[in-house]
Amino acid sequence: MNLTRRKFLTAVSMLAAGSVAASSFNFGFLNKKLRIALVGTGIRGTTFWGKRLVDQYSDILEFVGLSDINPGRLEFARSHIGTNCPVFTNFEEMVRTTKPDLIIVTTKDATHHEFIIKGLQMGCDVLTEKPLTTDEFKCQQILDAEKASNKNLIVGFNYRWAPYATKIKELLMNESIGKITSVEFSWYLNTYHGASYFRRWHGQRESGGTLWVHKATHHFDLLNWWLDSDPEEVFAYGDLEHYGSNGPFRGKNCRNCPHTSNCKYYWDINKDQFAMNLYAKNEHYDGYIRDNCLFRDEINIYDKMSAQVKYKNNVVLNYNLTTYSPYEGWKVAFNGMKGRIEAWLDIPHFKNATISQAEMHAAEMDQSGKEPVDLEPIILHRLWEAQEVIKVEVSRGGHGGGDEKLHEKIFVHPDQKDPYDRAAGVRDGAMSVLIGIAARKSIESRHPVRIAELTTLEPRAKRL
Repeated sequence: MNLTRRKFLTAVSMLAAGSVAASSFNFGFLNKKLRIALVGTGIRGTTFWGKRLVDQYSDILEFVGLSDINPGRLEFARSHIGTNCPVFTNFEEMVRTTKPDLIIVTTKDATHHEFIIKGLQMGCDVLTEKPLTTDEFKCQQILDAEKASNKNLIVGFNYRWAPYATKIKELLMNESIGKITSVEFSWYLNTYHGASYFRRWHGQRESGGTLWVHKATHHFDLLNWWLDSDPEEVFAYGDLEHYGSNGPFRGKNCRNCPHTSNCKYYWDINKDQFAMNLYAKNEHYDGYIRDNCLFRDEINIYDKMSAQVKYKNNVVLNYNLTTYSPYEGWKVAFNGMKGRIEAWLDIPHFKNATISQAEMHAAEMDQSGKEPVDLEPIILHRLWEAQEVIKVEVSRGGHGGGDEKLHEKIFVHPDQKDPYDRAAGVRDGAMSVLIGIAARKSIESRHPVRIAELTTLEPRAKRL
């Protein structure tokens, strides 16, 4: 048992640092299962970090506790996940009672730091959902706590693990277009998925830090990883022009609204049994309304966002995020001294796609592993040469196949060397949110914001 614990600590330490060395570690060694405690039983915690772990890895791990401020949601989550572990409304009581090896944090973004710091201080390794946190002060607290502890923090970035993103990384690592000079990156959230953020707690910056942090942390982490460098300076624009008080009318929520026949954004939560069981039936405990009005006055985040980011290695990024697009997808282009790489996913007019936008989002969130595999192109242009079309196998489910590969790395092969360096630790988590935090501050100040001014982290020209 002691040998197992030492191997566990070694593997997680290397994983959190973003690099691993070969060993014979696995969680099933000597029949000792990894003891997991989960805090935050919303949809991501209950499904991806809950039910999927039980379904796929119950031979090597076990849930020893679930914690949430909402007792009704806790009970439903325990049943849905498929565990009989005890539940707690007090996080510290759960940790003291169950003595987990690993704590998984999937609470509201603004509270991530509380449970990360407490978990580290109470002697546990911690895995947190993205984003790491929502402002520079909480970020610094996390950095200090991780440094002061002898424990480790892993950030669950899944997009790095998608085969399509990995192929882009491979082309850049191989210097297929020489030294990178600039990047163009646009992400489009449709009127189904994009609108959902404004219904939920994400629509208030005090809860989610705006979509510069909650959503764009995915994109900024990809860019930091692709470019193998840290951001140095950010200048941004943003505004709220579509949702919130800009709407033509507003109601209490979708279930209790007199404007359902006129509102194109009307969402009937009664038709989503899972959402009813997890949220609507338990809203009397904490007042959280899952089908809030998109046009309520308290929405105070941006719905259009644009930023220019200068990296320490002198690459310049132009980034845009749209939250009310007619379609959901993204495209990126890298300009190099010897050519250009263009890549995109789910731009419907590029391939005459017919799937509905609601079905597209449902497919992306699917964790069954049964989604069909398509071939998607990456265009490699070399100066003075014909373009090359590279086909990559892509599945839509589980965030492009990244969810499954992330779990395999963390729970099955934490000690296996990854040539693409996809494991993410506290520095990766910090650098991704600091871009969004700097963008927010730039909009407010109308000046560029330097990353080094936000925390004690100094940007590096090359990530270590």
